[in-house]
Amino acid sequence: MTIPQFPHDADPLTVSDAFEKAGCVVVTDVLNETARNSIRAELAPHMEKARVEQEDDPEEFYPGRTRRVTALVSRSPTVTDQLVAHPVSKNMCDTFLLPNGEFGYQLHVTAALEVGPGARTQVLHREEDSFTFFPLPRPNLIVASMWAVSDFRSDNGATLLVPGSHKWTEDRIPKDNEIVQAEMPAGSVLFWSGGLLHGAGANTSEDWRYGVILTYSLGWLRQEENQYLDVPPERVAALSPEVRKIAGFDMYSALGLYDPSAMERG
Repeated sequence: MTIPQFPHDADPLTVSDAFEKAGCVVVTDVLNETARNSIRAELAPHMEKARVEQEDDPEEFYPGRTRRVTALVSRSPTVTDQLVAHPVSKNMCDTFLLPNGEFGYQLHVTAALEVGPGARTQVLHREEDSFTFFPLPRPNLIVASMWAVSDFRSDNGATLLVPGSHKWTEDRIPKDNEIVQAEMPAGSVLFWSGGLLHGAGANTSEDWRYGVILTYSLGWLRQEENQYLDVPPERVAALSPEVRKIAGFDMYSALGLYDPSAMERG
């Protein structure tokens, strides 16, 4: 099975049907060069401070020779304003998350990644592996996205995916010929199901591969990234109502209640 790929103006139903079958899909020409350059500029000071492990430990989950920056709602207005609630992302989340979380979904992880030359292949994993309460294959809990700020090529470590593995049982192990790479030009976005096996590819080129990952989970689940500590109150106040809700700062039914006066007292 291959990774389905569609232009940005493709019929949303066609895209979601392909995603349901393969567990992943690429949509091209979504993020223009101006926006990509803005993301780089906004995150440059944080990327420069990011620790890069030159001596890679193969036992570590994250490969060495990689820069990783989180808390993007606080650090990148372009990511916040243009990507978090992008229509193509909302369509995927509305289709695959709302049936299991009728009061909404939330940001699960925000991160910018620069994968450098010599970075190894990452172990295949599932975004939803924290939620071991559910046996495999699990219901739809997470929709993940990777925005290509630079070109994603085979030689610079384009994301590895196992199409169809979101429907596998725990004892099913992927064969080498079932693992494919999500090669896509800058400006594209890759979506994959939280139940799909995936991981970063090895970078055998001389280039740094740059991507922004935004994952979304059901509103009644614990977020992997703690937005309530990453996003200060003054930044929350400046968010649009739509982004504030997706970031998880609204109640989900009766979950997440708070007393505004407690914040004022400190």
